[in-house]
Amino acid sequence: MAIRILVVEDYEPFRQLVCSIVEGRAEFEIIAQAADGLEGIQKAEELQPDLILLDIGLPRLNGIAAARQIGKLSPKSKILFLSQDTDAEIVKAALETGGNGYVVKWDAGDQLFEAIETIVRGGQFVSRKCEKISAVQDERKKQKPRKVIRSKSYFKMTSEKVAG
Repeated sequence: MAIRILVVEDYEPFRQLVCSIVEGRAEFEIIAQAADGLEGIQKAEELQPDLILLDIGLPRLNGIAAARQIGKLSPKSKILFLSQDTDAEIVKAALETGGNGYVVKWDAGDQLFEAIETIVRGGQFVSRKCEKISAVQDERKKQKPRKVIRSKSYFKMTSEKVAG
């Protein structure tokens, strides 16, 4: 039995690309498409897909807010965020809303099927690019702020440039 997938993406060329790639595999079936968050919620409730590929930057209702509603209306649906955002806080928020995975759009060609397969088996997937960014941001937060010490001659030189 094929895994039933709903694709929620506002940029039609990318949505069509994802659908054509996914439909190329016999184990997946695109059952519907939506172009905004509200339409995605409606179709998720109506169709109860196995998996939802969900963008974050959607019109009318963003993907994170849509995921909250989908979790209530279609609780068995797994959610894979497919977004251009790489900010660690956004990734964290997406996963905290019940998302089962997060793939950065420009990594979709390499990681989309791996992510889908991981999520369908009950795992969680995060793009390697996001993992690296998150690790760097975490490391920066751990570092102590550096003091910048300026000499009197620096301030004198700077004030002369401004005055002159």
